[in-house]
Amino acid sequence: MKKKLTLTFVILFFITLSSALSQRRSRPDIPERKQVHLILPVVEILTPSGPGPSDMPDVWLTTDIITVIGVGDIMMGTDYPDKSYLPPNHGRDLLTPVHHILRNATLTFGNLEGVLLDGEGTVKRCRNPDLCYAFRSPEKYVYNLVEAGFDMVSLANNHTGDFGPEGRKSTVAALSEAGIAFAGTLDHPMTIVERKGIRFGMAAFAPNVGTVSIHDLANAQRIVRELKENADIVIVSFHGGAEGADHQNVTCETELYYGENRGNVCRFARSVIDAGADIVFGHGPHVTRSVDLYKDRFIAYSLGNFCTYARFNLRGENGIAPIIKVYTDREGKFIRAEATPVRQIGRGEPVIDRNNGAVRSLQRLLREDFPDSELVIYDNGLIERKKIIAAENP
Repeated sequence: MKKKLTLTFVILFFITLSSALSQRRSRPDIPERKQVHLILPVVEILTPSGPGPSDMPDVWLTTDIITVIGVGDIMMGTDYPDKSYLPPNHGRDLLTPVHHILRNATLTFGNLEGVLLDGEGTVKRCRNPDLCYAFRSPEKYVYNLVEAGFDMVSLANNHTGDFGPEGRKSTVAALSEAGIAFAGTLDHPMTIVERKGIRFGMAAFAPNVGTVSIHDLANAQRIVRELKENADIVIVSFHGGAEGADHQNVTCETELYYGENRGNVCRFARSVIDAGADIVFGHGPHVTRSVDLYKDRFIAYSLGNFCTYARFNLRGENGIAPIIKVYTDREGKFIRAEATPVRQIGRGEPVIDRNNGAVRSLQRLLREDFPDSELVIYDNGLIERKKIIAAENP
């Protein structure tokens, strides 16, 4: 009888202990994102094809890996020409479906289209109103970016001057107050921030008035060299290339769009890498373009429309985009990348795309534009170097 009681007590003890541990593991107040550099994050969409995270080598378990997330165009709604183009709840819910991804990196970057301005400003004059839009978001919308985890944004695009000097000044002030770094205007050609002991430099370029020119390669290289002397990792953003699904392929030639020289994006990206850039993120075409590798440095030629509310064409390729997470070593050398596909629903809210659209586009475009690339893209979004199997000596 005594043995039975002892055995019963032991069983009850282990059941109670197991239950307590289970509750401890599931407590919502225990943050897990702090472990981003200690464990391999799970790719958001997994399919049977391609290697999964369990196939990764032990190098992923070191603390020497740096992760940088890049996304495409961001315009969270505009009160111009009227407030019907603003989202409900001040846009606070727009990025919520992808918070868990955006926050899971050493640094997160995006391209901010339009201005943050509560006043009127001086709206730009358009030669062709059918092709011209002006974007003005309330200044408090900057905190939607903070909540989502953004550290840096590019201001080098054709909408940074939509509301004249008042718009530029207000945008810079709002971003500064919120603690988000920025670059790309003539007054602010570069920036450096520190995250987790790593100094990140960023410069941004475009073919537009008031921005640092994408056409002046010598100046772009000078800026990158200066950044490289003062930062561990250098990120370059460019706004270039023709727009739309009809111009989704990278031609590696000078691209014109409605008479405007949008640059030779291949020559630009490789030139800044020659000068010391470690990651190059492209924007401008409003569709996803191919990725590539040059001198062990990662290039994304266009990250498409990420969160573009109400005033954008979101049909077909225009409505899907990748969130790209780049893994590098402390020298900026490419290790691998992950592409999480998103699509915009409603009037422009990014959600995970279970149809894997942006990944399939990236696979197709890599085959078409860079068939000799060192990279391979798997169905689960993993981007890595092709495995070269050496032939055995006879």
